[in-house]
Amino acid sequence: MLVQMRESTLLWKIRQVALSSRPLSWVNTAFPFAAAYFITTGRVDFMFLVGTLFFLIPYNLVMYGINDVFDYESDLRNPRKGGVEGALLAPSMHRPVIAAGIVTAVPLIAVMLVMGGTAHPLSWAALAVSLFFVVAYSVPGLRFKERPGLDSITSSIHFVSPAVYALLVTGAAFTTGLWALLAAFLLWGMASHAFGAVQDVTPDRDAGISSVATVLGAAHTVRLAIGLWTLAGLLMLLTRWPGPIAAILVLPYIIAALPYWSVTDDRADLANRGWKHFLWLNFFTGFVVTLLLLGWSGLRA
Repeated sequence: MLVQMRESTLLWKIRQVALSSRPLSWVNTAFPFAAAYFITTGRVDFMFLVGTLFFLIPYNLVMYGINDVFDYESDLRNPRKGGVEGALLAPSMHRPVIAAGIVTAVPLIAVMLVMGGTAHPLSWAALAVSLFFVVAYSVPGLRFKERPGLDSITSSIHFVSPAVYALLVTGAAFTTGLWALLAAFLLWGMASHAFGAVQDVTPDRDAGISSVATVLGAAHTVRLAIGLWTLAGLLMLLTRWPGPIAAILVLPYIIAALPYWSVTDDRADLANRGWKHFLWLNFFTGFVVTLLLLGWSGLRA
């Protein structure tokens, strides 16, 4: 009986740790690295596997685990928490989650530094910047998530930086089209974060947390997000063929956000319906981008 209880407790802890890493979002950070690395090198080698694994699980565990620990008080007031949109971690799980993130991340980071730094030292800086913004988003003293505007930029860097790291560690040439693609990706991430913040206007204000949405208000933030998605789509038109086709991928996001164009602050939680669509839109977008990348590889070969 005692053994069963221990096993049950262990499984519960593992589930809590996994839930805090947002499994549905793993692909959002691993794919940018893997795609950028493979397209630049054409190889699936050891560095590809290590980097993809790091940005798939440990990176998300550190990023979201820290967030769940330091947002515990505000998460108690947020009805979205406690599922795929974020764990509501019991205080007893705070240290285990942080420890799990460190233990899983450090060995892979060490390998990445050793393998990538000698030939491409700028990759060290890219990885350091990426990890800084992961920590700075949530930890007390920095709390970039409570600095309106910087919150959306930081959140987007979480997803763009794995691609930048891959490009630097492989020695990619930064052309005008590549800069346009990265800028579009950054704007897309900022738009997604801003729209995601709309649904939390009430719990954030109740907890005294500032965000782009609490400052601008729900309706203006939705309009800002739609504007950023539009700019991201226009920037994709400057990329090399078949990159411009990806410009249309912003349309489903805009369509999902449009019903909330005039949403009031006291009804901002309704935007959660649109946000839930994004969780699945990301998989569709990733699939289409994969096809475009394969097409681009074929044209280059």
